[in-house]
Amino acid sequence: MTRISKPDIELAQDGDAKALESLVRQVQDRVHKLALRMLADPNAAQDATQEILIRIVTKLSTFRGDSSFETWTYRVATNYLLTARKVIANDPALSFQMFADELLDGIADEQNAAPEDHVMLNELRLRCTMAMLLCLDREHRAAYVLGDVLEFEHQAAADVLDITPGTYRKRLSRARSRVQDFTARTCGLASPTAPCSCKKRLPAAMAMGRIGTSPSEDLQDAPHFGEAQALASQTQADLVAAKLQRATGPLRSPKDYAVEVLKLVEAPG
Repeated sequence: MTRISKPDIELAQDGDAKALESLVRQVQDRVHKLALRMLADPNAAQDATQEILIRIVTKLSTFRGDSSFETWTYRVATNYLLTARKVIANDPALSFQMFADELLDGIADEQNAAPEDHVMLNELRLRCTMAMLLCLDREHRAAYVLGDVLEFEHQAAADVLDITPGTYRKRLSRARSRVQDFTARTCGLASPTAPCSCKKRLPAAMAMGRIGTSPSEDLQDAPHFGEAQALASQTQADLVAAKLQRATGPLRSPKDYAVEVLKLVEAPG
């Protein structure tokens, strides 16, 4: 994680327009990646990213340097993703059993499985990997995303969530256990004996409009399907879930929010 320099932060706090614009650009990819992993919906993630960046700009004067600016940024972002009414209202409240039932309901047999279209299979892998985390409640989801996806140290993740390291470790352990168990039981990439495979699931996903006819721009930098297969097959069983969750690429922000956010912040009324 590239650290943002103290002079840049101080200039932005003093109202320097260029410094503020630069600050937004330096944090927008991080915010977007967190939002997308928490929400698993590109459109919702873009909306959340903009709202979070507005909060960061408007609350910038409250940053006193008690923690790193990066920690403060993630704290603002995570707080929004855990407490915003819009986010709570749109949370699907999935369970792992519900998700497994939905996946298996659309499984094709070998004869009707999808061809080896690695682009579309990769799109499905990425969507499924991210949607899986919606089966965790938001608090455990945040702990898992910070710890096993973004690979925060426990103390740093606890600081972001404003909880004790002991509480954070318990949340991460519970979330990790649930994700690992579901992945091992259900995902064909994690276990060759699991009932769901991308090739068998793809026809139903396309029929339901879950997967488009072209890959999402948000996910184009992710490792390809073959790479993910190899990664899973070469990884120790208890680490497969985390490896698959990290194999989503940088998830860069699809647009430059800097100018737009600053205009919204400066708008009268």
